[in-house]
Amino acid sequence: MYDFVGRYRTWFAGSLLVIVIGLVSLALPGTGLRLGIDFTGGLLAEIRFKGTPSTAQVREVLNARGLGAGMVQKTGSEGHDFLLRTKAVSDQERAALFDEMKKSLGEFEILRVEEVKGVIGKELTRKALLALLVANLGMIAYITIRFEFKFAVTAIIALLHDVLITVGAVSLAGMEVNSPFVAAILTIIGYSINDTIVVYDRIRENLKRRKKEDIATLVNRSISETLMRSINTSLTTLLAVVAILVLGGQTTRDFAFALLVGITAGTYSSIFIASPLWALWKRREEGARMLGVGGK
Repeated sequence: MYDFVGRYRTWFAGSLLVIVIGLVSLALPGTGLRLGIDFTGGLLAEIRFKGTPSTAQVREVLNARGLGAGMVQKTGSEGHDFLLRTKAVSDQERAALFDEMKKSLGEFEILRVEEVKGVIGKELTRKALLALLVANLGMIAYITIRFEFKFAVTAIIALLHDVLITVGAVSLAGMEVNSPFVAAILTIIGYSINDTIVVYDRIRENLKRRKKEDIATLVNRSISETLMRSINTSLTTLLAVVAILVLGGQTTRDFAFALLVGITAGTYSSIFIASPLWALWKRREEGARMLGVGGK
């Protein structure tokens, strides 16, 4: 049986190194998270082509003008109408973009052009963070009632681990942060806590039947009993995510990348972070209790 708990220093040090690299990338000038148009606002244009260009062709023109991170969406059933959302541009840049589109894709009619504010403003961000805090407190309360407080705290630490690694990876990759990234983070939190609870549930079951078994051995056995389930579940999920990442195109690439990193980190933390951390805390508590009894 593999000693997951006994090698905790290796797992913790590896995670700490990855997190520190990500945090450094967030702090260095010229790096960090690149807030996209959902946060900063930009140009919104609705146009109607005489022909029927594809979404890829329209995006190719945007890429040539350095606007490829924007949104390109067909809005008409006949393939003539498109909704474009890009970062803020000057009047000259906008005119140059439309001229390039006419040359490459043919004549079109401008139905609407306007400057828009960020979809995710400061107020919405504040409310989202508040909702996330409430959700975490709710998870702590539920896990404490269902299991115990130590399970709750170590599960939240594992969630924080997964989010920090994902944010750091997105920062290092230089990807823009928009609404899909927020959705990915929420998905990762749900996936990670579920995977952690599966391992914790087996630990709780084994604790009920525990006799003279050391706590580290019990946790190692519990992880081993749930290991294949965690790996199989993660692999099947990651296969779908990789397919989206490779074949899904520009629109879903950033979302799939964040999911890929987060789900991988979530699987890792359930096995190598949350469970050993709980075991160390529990073993220390039992050791202190034994010393207390001995002192009497």
